Amino acid sequence: MADSDGGEEETGSGKLRGTRNLEVDGGLREMAKKAAWSVSSCKPGNGVLFLRDDNLDTYWQSDGAQPHLVSIQFQKKVKLQLLAVYVDFKLDESYTPSKISVRAGDGFHNLKEIKTVELVKPVGWVHVSLSGTDPRETFIHTFMLQVAILSNHLNGRDTHVRQIKVYGPHPNPVPHQPFHFTSPEFITYSTIR
Repeated sequence: MADSDGGEEETGSGKLRGTRNLEVDGGLREMAKKAAWSVSSCKPGNGVLFLRDDNLDTYWQSDGAQPHLVSIQFQKKVKLQLLAVYVDFKLDESYTPSKISVRAGDGFHNLKEIKTVELVKPVGWVHVSLSGTDPRETFIHTFMLQVAILSNHLNGRDTHVRQIKVYGPHPNPVPHQPFHFTSPEFITYSTIR
């Protein structure tokens, strides 16, 4: 079944296919710019920098046994809501991930799996919501996020991932204020002198 606006496709069994255009909610911002990125392995010339270069023609290629890991560490605890991964089965075939695990925690020592996603010949951006099963949990609060590629299509050994983006909610511009004022006029008169 596909969204009528050309959005992300999902098969009947909950497996994701991807979407060509990266579209996220206006209330979210890209969080991983200030993070430290590392990978479990890489082929020379296809390192971690290619996950963040905003070029869909380049990719990170792992080199070694599965699972292949991408670790994203933040200097302080952050709220994360959405993970977007760009993969392309048409170009990468057996290098394309088929099963991804998303883990979160304070560091390598206490990572817990929060989502496992199966991909079916994905072409484009795959969106993985980081919210819990409880509808009141709209984000996770963490120091570290890890993406583990557990298996590839056609039993491939190494993997190609073209881009990864991590999104979280915009911070409230007025601290300790329960309402989110957006206009300068409201912000000006939002506190008592």
